[in-house]
Amino acid sequence: MFDSLNRKALGAYGGTEIATPNFDRFAARAQTFDQHYAGSLPCMPARRDLHTGRLNFMHRSWGPLEPFDNSFADILGKAGVQTRLTTDHLHYFEDGGSTYHGRFTGYDFIRGQEYDNCNGVVEPDIERYRKTYASQHYPFNDGQTPTGRAAVRIQHAINNDHILEEADYPGVKCFDAGLNFLESNKAADNWLLMLECFDPHEPFKAPERFKAPYRTGWNGGVLDWPLYAKDEGTEEERAEVRANYAALVAMCDAQFGRLLDWMDANDMWKDTALILSTDHGFLLSEHEWWGKNLQPYYQEISHTPLMVHDPRAPERAGTRSHRLTQTHDLMPSILDLFGVTPPPEVQGTPVWSENKAREVAVFGMFGGPIGASDGNYTCYIYPEDLYGPGLHEYTLMPMHVSSMFEVAEMQTARLRPPFDFTKGMPVMQIDALMSAARIPMHDGERFQDTGTRIYNLASDPEENHPLRDDGIEERIFAAVSRVLQAHDAPDEIYTRYGLNPPARASHGGQSSEMATPD
Repeated sequence: MFDSLNRKALGAYGGTEIATPNFDRFAARAQTFDQHYAGSLPCMPARRDLHTGRLNFMHRSWGPLEPFDNSFADILGKAGVQTRLTTDHLHYFEDGGSTYHGRFTGYDFIRGQEYDNCNGVVEPDIERYRKTYASQHYPFNDGQTPTGRAAVRIQHAINNDHILEEADYPGVKCFDAGLNFLESNKAADNWLLMLECFDPHEPFKAPERFKAPYRTGWNGGVLDWPLYAKDEGTEEERAEVRANYAALVAMCDAQFGRLLDWMDANDMWKDTALILSTDHGFLLSEHEWWGKNLQPYYQEISHTPLMVHDPRAPERAGTRSHRLTQTHDLMPSILDLFGVTPPPEVQGTPVWSENKAREVAVFGMFGGPIGASDGNYTCYIYPEDLYGPGLHEYTLMPMHVSSMFEVAEMQTARLRPPFDFTKGMPVMQIDALMSAARIPMHDGERFQDTGTRIYNLASDPEENHPLRDDGIEERIFAAVSRVLQAHDAPDEIYTRYGLNPPARASHGGQSSEMATPD
């Protein structure tokens, strides 16, 4: 699994700007899914979907696995499967991602990505960093103590001081560790390796040999970590950032090629499944935006790559599937490979399932618009007031990305009766305050380019011409409501987005004040 691997970056999906011989080589071995979509966004919500086999964005923002959550890694471990997570993804080791790695039998954590604070420097050489890094991405202003975005970028600059050659890159080390596990266990049965690389997530830092084919002639400072914002840079800056992303994708491709080489050398294809995917994409100035989280979840963000080699079905090699699939389908897919039945709370189905096709893929971020695609149209549904009251977090693990919930949030907590997926556990209903440290407000940002709209993917695949059509909206809105109902979405979600709730059984009882310990 890679992070922020854009579908259009891969040759197997029609990409032409970046050479991806190994991703394309795998496509010849695998079934390639053309209608695969993200679910809950961004990073950790996507991983919660992956672990639990269900969408979570309508109940909770970025957060840990909950006590009631299923986890494919935990389920397989209890079934006697050795599961291992090998990753350099630092968010697993922050408050809001803190319960995922422990579900595996074992794990490797490779340090040094992004703002991982593995290298402590009390008095960093900021003046040197000002000369090395472009102020557009690294705002180390004269005479100011770096805070917020600048502070985490100082940490990244410090980490870069420890990357002297290609073997020092966390992504390379991640594949080293994964291949070590595979080499040690290649003769064994009943194991699963989740090899998860933070790249090509920003910052887009790659070794020189991968940068060389994409040189732009840029002579300014390092320009590889765009702020999530409207693209207001020059053509030269834009080209340099895109070139750095291309170089990092090329590095990912080379590392993935090492895994394919190992599969070839050890004749593993006959009895070993291999799944390649990502959590979401990243806007590289498309729609005049850098990043994600603030704007509609355009195709570049939500429409993601998926390739699957299933040794039980060698006839699928080199084929393409147009089935509408999503991230939360991967959990039951993985369980199916081991012959394990998914728990009843799971809403996804194996990606190769021949059951009834999905009506619509629904995706989104807590508090943001709801996205939906039926493969022909995409729809982004916005509430009239994105910041109005009445939105709640439902959790037993009150943590944000890198902090606990604040006192003001917890003072609103009430116990609510169980949802149908919480295994009889009541959960805390906490007011989703606009001051809370959740995305995008934790960065001082707000959702932008708002307003419900539809795009016709056949006539407007780049989503440049929004339209409104009552008939299409009515059909898609009704399908979205059915998905929300299947996930036992709270009533306020229907009200907030102007959706008609399908008739459903009451879960009984009203919220009650949280009990105070004696």
